[in-house]
Amino acid sequence: MKMSDQKPDGVQPDFPRGTPVGGVPALVVSGFLGAGKTTLVKHLIRDAQEQGLRLAVISNEFGALGIDQALLQEAGGAGYVELEGGCVCCQLSNELRDTLQALWSKIRPDRVVVETSGVALPFETLMTFWREPITDWVGESLAVVVVNAEQVAQRRDLDGTFEQQVSSADLLIFNKVDLVPEASLRELEEVLHEMAPDAPILHSVHGEVDGRVLFPSLSSKSISANEVRRRSELMPHTHEAFESQELSLPDDLTPDQLLNRLQAHQALRMKGIVHTSEGLKLVQGVGSRIELTTPPSGIPEDLIGRIIIICRK
Repeated sequence: MKMSDQKPDGVQPDFPRGTPVGGVPALVVSGFLGAGKTTLVKHLIRDAQEQGLRLAVISNEFGALGIDQALLQEAGGAGYVELEGGCVCCQLSNELRDTLQALWSKIRPDRVVVETSGVALPFETLMTFWREPITDWVGESLAVVVVNAEQVAQRRDLDGTFEQQVSSADLLIFNKVDLVPEASLRELEEVLHEMAPDAPILHSVHGEVDGRVLFPSLSSKSISANEVRRRSELMPHTHEAFESQELSLPDDLTPDQLLNRLQAHQALRMKGIVHTSEGLKLVQGVGSRIELTTPPSGIPEDLIGRIIIICRK
């Protein structure tokens, strides 16, 4: 079985001078709300930097606050761009095409990563790489879907968008496996195999995945057994089942008071940066699991005190 290293018409373009052999490899990193996509992308940024490679990263959030920009901008540098307030697989597809071309002109990347929102479909996003002029310089493109192992274990939100994402994956990253019993992993993988029988599954903790698997060099033959056929059927996609809203909270809440207020919303996903009685906290929530941690330095003032939550309507 062969990953989609060719465009739909089967014709490889003549890549511009300076392009890596076979074109620039590209990933679409998708997955349901809170699967760990941003953590994976941060790992890919570090991996590229350690190898001295230029990485172009485009991140897309469902909602207009742009927390991921604050978390990734410093790491990604000039090659990082965020597209806000829409979805790159539909409303922002032209903006994605134009941004990719602008990054190509600006930094001539060795690799490209597009991180979709948690409600986007990877295959429809992937088609942007087949559009002119992107197809002139992008080579192999891969749909990577990150899956929260704890979500599967709880059988939470596994139909609709989640199933559409998983079923269109080239590669599944079964993330947060440390949060479920090891003895249950085989059973949980069967849930994913029913949705995507051909997709290889990689286990990860905190998005730590060997970059050589996601960006294999032309000389690498060791992962050929993991090559898969993309599932090509297009599926209908809407955002009617989800809504995002912004919360503004007082600065004097204790961490326990903050957690109680946030849990009352029963959100699928939440992210924000707020003052508490114990200082500044980065809020990241997936279902009932809400974590308060120390945020990175240099957070813009206009992001502090605000939390975006995403819920089902």
